[in-house]
Amino acid sequence: MAASESGPMFLQAVNCEGEYKDKYFISNLLKEVILSVGPQNVVQVITDNAPVCRSAGLLIENQFPHIFWTPCVVHTLNLALKSICAAKNTQVNAETYEECSWITEVTGEVMAIKNFIVNHSMRLFMFNAHSQLKLLLVVETRFASSIIMLKRFKLIKQGLLNMVVSPNWANYREDDVVKASLVKEKILNDLWWDKIDYILAFTKPIYEMLRKADTDEPCLHLVYDWWDSMIENVKVIIYRHEGKLEDEDSPFYSIVYNILVDCWAKSNTPLHCLAHSLNPRYYSDEWLRGSPNRLPPHKDKEISDERQKCFEKYFPSILERREANTEFAKFSAAMREFASSDSISDRGHMDPDLWWVTYGSSMPLLQNLALKLLGQPCSSSCCERNWSTYSFINSLLRNKITPQRGEDLVFVHSNLRLLSRQSPEYKKGESNMWDLGGDGFDTLDDVGILEMAKLSFDEPEMEAMLFTTDDVIDDEVELLDE
Repeated sequence: MAASESGPMFLQAVNCEGEYKDKYFISNLLKEVILSVGPQNVVQVITDNAPVCRSAGLLIENQFPHIFWTPCVVHTLNLALKSICAAKNTQVNAETYEECSWITEVTGEVMAIKNFIVNHSMRLFMFNAHSQLKLLLVVETRFASSIIMLKRFKLIKQGLLNMVVSPNWANYREDDVVKASLVKEKILNDLWWDKIDYILAFTKPIYEMLRKADTDEPCLHLVYDWWDSMIENVKVIIYRHEGKLEDEDSPFYSIVYNILVDCWAKSNTPLHCLAHSLNPRYYSDEWLRGSPNRLPPHKDKEISDERQKCFEKYFPSILERREANTEFAKFSAAMREFASSDSISDRGHMDPDLWWVTYGSSMPLLQNLALKLLGQPCSSSCCERNWSTYSFINSLLRNKITPQRGEDLVFVHSNLRLLSRQSPEYKKGESNMWDLGGDGFDTLDDVGILEMAKLSFDEPEMEAMLFTTDDVIDDEVELLDE
């Protein structure tokens, strides 16, 4: 996939059947695409955080010094949530498991209750009779799957309570009396529900950042600030729940903090820091007054050091780099060409790319670089959604489709979706189905698009939206035959 400020575009699929997918194989595939697009048009390569992808990304950086490998922020946040909510009892992880094991127990109990209900037709019938919402079938490969399931349990709490106290519960529990008693005990336990509420509360900032990053919109320049704000919000919620003052120690928060910081350290790249430095908003008084610990990027040593690494890559000539540093000094300190009252005032109110177009013409090196970076995404979510598209095309009913035909169909679907964004009906009407499971951002207050992890043709509403006549499937088969 090739992503820009206009959205992602499907380029090609590669049949890797029978190939040994090591770092050299992956880097060669990336190199071929980079050369076809034009190396001068590529800013970064985003992959998931697998070690082989990291190694392949570093090989690309060696071959193309101006291109950065960037790990997907959404994958990083998902790994952080897994470390917190599914801590494993190992010698290396003993301290984390000691503080977070209760979360693992609660999520395990939630999954056990869900399976106990959905794996038996009569129990599922009873549940459906008491709840308007259905139990989710969330696959573990989905991002934040445990949080999604806990959220759904909170929404169906009353239905579960009504189910276990109904007369029918006693009538249909004989097949497994022990499990039925344990399920009823948990559902009627207020302390158990309090634990679920607490988990959802302190993971909410992490989940919301994941949802904001899980988009095709340009957001590379926002990631650095998102991480700082998210960690601060997690601390506030945990300390408020524990009744601690800000200067007191919290063993549980220390573990969560270390997990988040460790994930950020592994995913943070010089490109994040440079994009953060080129966002005018982070120099505005409005943003600086939002928190007492905030500093403008040019006064932050870590950001400044990483920015210089980028400048050395982008401007190998010492004279050109000196000119870029001069332009950045004027921009960051609001000096000379950037000293007008409109320029300073608009930093906190205009979109950063529009601000650079309006006020950056006298600084061509920095303006060109800023407009490149401010149009960049921070995740590989467009690839994730493309795999979902491919799973609809190459299904059990059409498992003999050739790789080339599968690629052609995904190419048509994905790029029609891109073109549909240009129409005024993009946000309404039938065309909004192009973004099924896509870019919408939702909080934990309702059922978000991310939770549509497994579509089923047993869902009448979804079936009506996808198929308007009974002839569609037959027409599609005929089209494939042609």
